[in-house]
Amino acid sequence: MASSFILHLFYSMKKRNAFLILFGLGALFSCTKPAAQVEEEVQKPNVVLIYTDDVGYGDISAYGGKVPTPNIDKLVEGGLKFTNAYATAATCTPSRYAMLTGEYAWRAKGRGVAPGDASALIRPGVETLPSVMQRAGYRTAAIGKWHLGLGGDEGPDWNGEINPGPLEIGFDYSFIIPATGDRVPTVFVEDHHVVGLDPNDPIEVNYREKVGDRPTGKDNPELLKMMWSHGHNHTIVNGVSRIGFMAGGEAALWRDEDFAQTFVDKATDFVVEESEKPFFMYFSTHDIHVPRIAHERFQGASELGPRGDVILQLDWTVGEIMKLLQEKGLEENTIVIFTSDNGPVLDDGYVDQAREFFEYEEVGGGLSGGKYSALEAGTRVPFIVKWPKSIQGGKESNALFSQVDLLASFASVNQVSFDSAQAVDTENHWPALIGADSKGRYALVQEALYTNLAYVRNDGYKLIPGNEGPKMVPWGPQIETGFDAQDQLFDLNSDPTEKVDLAESKPEILKEMKDELINIMIKE
Repeated sequence: MASSFILHLFYSMKKRNAFLILFGLGALFSCTKPAAQVEEEVQKPNVVLIYTDDVGYGDISAYGGKVPTPNIDKLVEGGLKFTNAYATAATCTPSRYAMLTGEYAWRAKGRGVAPGDASALIRPGVETLPSVMQRAGYRTAAIGKWHLGLGGDEGPDWNGEINPGPLEIGFDYSFIIPATGDRVPTVFVEDHHVVGLDPNDPIEVNYREKVGDRPTGKDNPELLKMMWSHGHNHTIVNGVSRIGFMAGGEAALWRDEDFAQTFVDKATDFVVEESEKPFFMYFSTHDIHVPRIAHERFQGASELGPRGDVILQLDWTVGEIMKLLQEKGLEENTIVIFTSDNGPVLDDGYVDQAREFFEYEEVGGGLSGGKYSALEAGTRVPFIVKWPKSIQGGKESNALFSQVDLLASFASVNQVSFDSAQAVDTENHWPALIGADSKGRYALVQEALYTNLAYVRNDGYKLIPGNEGPKMVPWGPQIETGFDAQDQLFDLNSDPTEKVDLAESKPEILKEMKDELINIMIKE
């Protein structure tokens, strides 16, 4: 059955009925500590979720990457390294949506990669991970890349109050870039307002036609410090042409080289704020997304071009966060989760030597595909959990884990109920998250380009339903999509590169998995 038919079937179903689930705290903590030690119930751990951008399964040296990442490797040495963990989508907006809401993004239209002027995709009243943490007594912050839209139906008011945004869905504080570094507007937003905006120089953003008199990459390539390769040839800011057109806001414009330091500084301010509450910080790096423009101290340091340099910068960022926790005496009882929003991409719009220094096979850790793809490298990502107080370091887990499960898992351990009629896809896998369960999920769904889906089970079988999508990502990254007109079935245990199609030789498993996927898609 083609995935287009499945989606048609899915979108015709009625909305789900609401119900609440309440999980027990004590039983779960008993997986990691003797029952007599009850202080876990009163000393809640801080939580830092480091959510990176476009970091492939093979980009971190602890996962076989060739760029040294000693600070991230220390997380592995002192924590739990997952080898079978997934983002929900092979692109950033849907994976972020699902991770924060506990609902697969493909369940409704309009949750694909968002333009820089998109209205908020997560509206007030929607269940979210930060809301769960707030109800559990945490103060919460979102720092870094957002890319989930801002404002009401008409989009964000860049020159006034930007609402709704992160503060309306569970965050107490936010300091974000609205979308990505390669999209306008190229400004920071703190809580409800653009940072440093001169009211006499209002911002105008347009994704259809040129506004203002700033030069563009298409017409003025001589002004660029990094040449565009495809699609990124509109308004030039800081010597880089972006997607979309922008006028005004001169005093508020960012400098790409300062992203990492700025986000670390804001994270530091939040962590050191006086409070009796534990904190949850969603720290979303821009690295290693394009445009890859590291701070001057990292430029050329990797000898592997700008992509190698921003991997070094990402590792430095992790080191700064860990140093902060250590200096404040918080490391022992802070859960640090390091992962990525999707798989790797080399040429994603700029000529930055990535293809010269890297190959997809290596940055994908030997897996096939990459960003945008239904193949494994599209969504299988690095996933590391460090919690010195309760997790023994230096361990490896093959449990099947999806980022969509963070919501239910943290709700469970904190004894907080949540709206499971909306957060319909999240499951409590706290034992797997802390290394007490080696199985994890029974199965998970992956979303690729054009909302085509794939389905992976913990026995290693993977289904890619037949669809009409192209064999290669069509605009330049040179990534295989894994799409085919016919259903495909792979055994990831014996064939992790998805080269041997078992659809004809194992028709019973193929049918079983197709039926299971349909049942997930029509779940009420």
